[in-house]
Amino acid sequence: MNLHKHARLSPRGRALLVDRILVQGLRVEEAAHAAGVSVRTAYKWLRRFKEEGPQGLVDRSSRPRSCPHATPQEIVQHVIERRRSRQTYRQIAGQLPVAPSTIARLLRRAGLHRLAELQPAAPENRYEYALPGQLLHLDIKKLARFRQPGHRVTGNRQVNSDGIGWEYVHLAIDDHSRVAFGSIEPDERGSSACRALLRTVRYYRRLGVQFERVLTDNGACYRSRSFRRLVRRLGMRHLRTRPYTPRTNGKAERLVQTSLREWAYARSYANSEQRAHALQGWLHHYNWHRPHASLGYRPPITRIPLNNVVGLHI
Repeated sequence: MNLHKHARLSPRGRALLVDRILVQGLRVEEAAHAAGVSVRTAYKWLRRFKEEGPQGLVDRSSRPRSCPHATPQEIVQHVIERRRSRQTYRQIAGQLPVAPSTIARLLRRAGLHRLAELQPAAPENRYEYALPGQLLHLDIKKLARFRQPGHRVTGNRQVNSDGIGWEYVHLAIDDHSRVAFGSIEPDERGSSACRALLRTVRYYRRLGVQFERVLTDNGACYRSRSFRRLVRRLGMRHLRTRPYTPRTNGKAERLVQTSLREWAYARSYANSEQRAHALQGWLHHYNWHRPHASLGYRPPITRIPLNNVVGLHI
């Protein structure tokens, strides 16, 4: 309930007014004077209480029971149908005897005032394979090399490391356990993707995990002949995401964002070599110690039996 600042009676005050009249025996004029309202108002609430009981003392909507000037329901339906065919306000107004302002009000009430609302968002694409090794997600993040801290740290955009080039972080994450691995390559060609995949497979084998499938986007390195041959040689099935649909590879996309926030941009590095050296330490923290929300705030390594781990330490 939202009373205005000059309101004399709340539902509780109305009940007290009625109680003074019917129970305490005060005259209507006396009860109205005590409540600070007019005699007419006191009679109104007394009548409502007698007709409806305590429910009659609750605020009512000020909306009229009928509105002769309201837009007919048939025209409202025509407006909604034309909007669903992606027509603009003026196009609809040119076909129906309704002003664009009225059309805007009707469509806002129907939740169709934005064209984006005509096509509902796709449902959340949440899935998880039952066991470690059933699916490996791969992705690549391009990072600029630098000789000295840049504008993210100093705030000075005149300080730069032009001409020093780029480096590419090849990231991998197991679909079930969320255990991650990454390596830095000089480019994103097929040969670099193959080297990164081999390092990834060796790392997971030390954890006792062998993969059945690998999921990538449609980048050129993942479509190369060398990468396809390597995937076949490793006995894995190669799956690709739908074009322009990064949500299909959501776990890898999330790993990229987490790595940028907690590793690449988490602190001031003297140069890109120091940043690259810190990658493996961050990955160890991510796998063995960092709580993961989707795993009940446990680290990813808890989803892999520790008796399978060979040559690794906590």
